[in-house]
Amino acid sequence: MDRSNFKVCQLCQKGVNLQKFIVKSLTAREILDSRGNPTIEVDVVVRSESGAEAGVGRAAAPSGASRGKHEVIAFPEGGVKASVKAFKEILVPKLIGSPADRLEEVDSLLHELDGTPNFSRIGGNAAVAISMAVAKAAAAARGIPLYKHLGGEEAVQLPYPLGNMLGGGAHAGRQAPDIQEFHAIPVGAKSFVDAFFANAKIHKRVRALIEAKDQTFTGGKGDEGAWAPNLDSSAALEIVARACEEISSEVGFEIRPALDVAASSLYDEHEKKYRYKREGKSRDEGEQINFILDLINTYKLFFVEDPLHEEDFDGFAELTKKVGEKCLICGDDLFVTNVARIQKGIEVGAVNSVLIKPNQIGTLTDTHKAVQLTKERNYVPVVSHRSGETPDETIAHLAVAWGCPIIKTGAVGGERVAKLNELIRIEEELGNRTKMGKLR
Repeated sequence: MDRSNFKVCQLCQKGVNLQKFIVKSLTAREILDSRGNPTIEVDVVVRSESGAEAGVGRAAAPSGASRGKHEVIAFPEGGVKASVKAFKEILVPKLIGSPADRLEEVDSLLHELDGTPNFSRIGGNAAVAISMAVAKAAAAARGIPLYKHLGGEEAVQLPYPLGNMLGGGAHAGRQAPDIQEFHAIPVGAKSFVDAFFANAKIHKRVRALIEAKDQTFTGGKGDEGAWAPNLDSSAALEIVARACEEISSEVGFEIRPALDVAASSLYDEHEKKYRYKREGKSRDEGEQINFILDLINTYKLFFVEDPLHEEDFDGFAELTKKVGEKCLICGDDLFVTNVARIQKGIEVGAVNSVLIKPNQIGTLTDTHKAVQLTKERNYVPVVSHRSGETPDETIAHLAVAWGCPIIKTGAVGGERVAKLNELIRIEEELGNRTKMGKLR
């Protein structure tokens, strides 16, 4: 990676702190994510050149239920325990003494020690937890927040929260909608705190509207804290769109509905059709594109993620050509935060937005490269959580550090609110320097 583009190096050059910091110790442990599944957490201690302990960083890796097939391997064969064993035997002896203030060198070493193209030896979750923990320890050693460590003094932009209000697909029960996520995004908010609390109001209003439609609803939620009712996708979108309209009127700024279709989970590769089991319908590529177009136009959707399956670059391009001026068409499974796949999407004009998930690619350096490429082409990068989350707040700092105008991290739930509350603190710390991201 070109270090001139990595803002922490610019900070060093500007004299914020010229002292060097070195990895002193690393510890890994098995913890639980929000679904009750095991994942990995890493602690990193760094020391100064004189040997004194200077900073500590802790980071935990999330896991996804709806995973793109081109993501790095979350854990090696044997799961988290095998990953922790590899951490102790392969990584620790080589990482101790590494330059914590040169993260790209640490991340390069992680690739070298793993020796596979997809982190199948040590696990991408171990790699990303180490990468994040090293960055946090270096920031602590410098006495500055992570967003400033990675982004410098120009990191003053807060993202708009994309909140999951109603869920289906892989994140909810069998009777929930086929479409995976029904979101709201407060595009008219003037501050992050206003946007965050508007989303909380939407979430409550959606429950009330579900209960009015289905008196048997007991308040069930999916993996990300979104309501999981016994409704089809059309009824679900009607409710979320109505909640957006009602709360927009109350708070005095525009809130728009949005979707994550997660179309790969609907796609039958043998039949070449999208199967909507809840609705009892199947759609070929052309019908799927027309279906999404109709939803965008009818409900004034601001953002649609993964409307087609993860290999259909041309279908994405057709949809983006038709509605890209008024709706963000975002690729997640299509790209999996991978620069080569993002470049392929750019070449065919597949999207105008890219989802960014650090654990899909394994290191912060690789994640930053994906953000840089996305922004260079004037596409909108959207930093995102995973369905199986932890209270780790790192992605909140990444959104600010790298100027990503949207963060997708749910609307409620402790592991989601951890990121959102951290952004409130960052907004407070930045004070009148703060500005909201540019969405289009």
